[in-house]
Amino acid sequence: MPDPVEIAVISSALPATLTFLFQRVERLLSSRGAEPEEDVAAPDALVGSLHLPLQPHEDRLQAGQSELELLRDALAHYASGEVPARASDQPLLRNLTRLRGALENIYGQHLTFEGEDRPASGPVVHQKLTTLTGEATGMDADAISGNARVIQDVETVDAGAKLIGMKGRRIGPR
Repeated sequence: MPDPVEIAVISSALPATLTFLFQRVERLLSSRGAEPEEDVAAPDALVGSLHLPLQPHEDRLQAGQSELELLRDALAHYASGEVPARASDQPLLRNLTRLRGALENIYGQHLTFEGEDRPASGPVVHQKLTTLTGEATGMDADAISGNARVIQDVETVDAGAKLIGMKGRRIGPR
């Protein structure tokens, strides 16, 4: 269930949030859905920076396809302007919050809007491991800019195993 605070905050930038999230779901459900999206116009209300191109995790996209279709259908009449998008429309705000969560999972990035008390937009990796016997790296890149976050939950790390949060040439802004 979406957090009431998230719903209230997402409603403060409602038109930009609706347009941005709906464009992403339409793209993901199109024939080009699994392709990287290079040219993304982030709304001014987006806090942080997106790691471009937006590259969906194909397995997560496939697993979430039916949910994305339901959310697209539930939001289509708002996105087209057929029904006015109002901050008092709780079903609209709940569906937008659910869509944002699904997109964050598929893209592996936070999508945060002005006024929200959550990590800024940008790449996020969450690794959940029962037993680490070899090596696990959360993020390894040559040029991630903006906000990047790695969360690693490991129950047991065997002797000689190696756990790395982030490494690489330039992860944050210069």
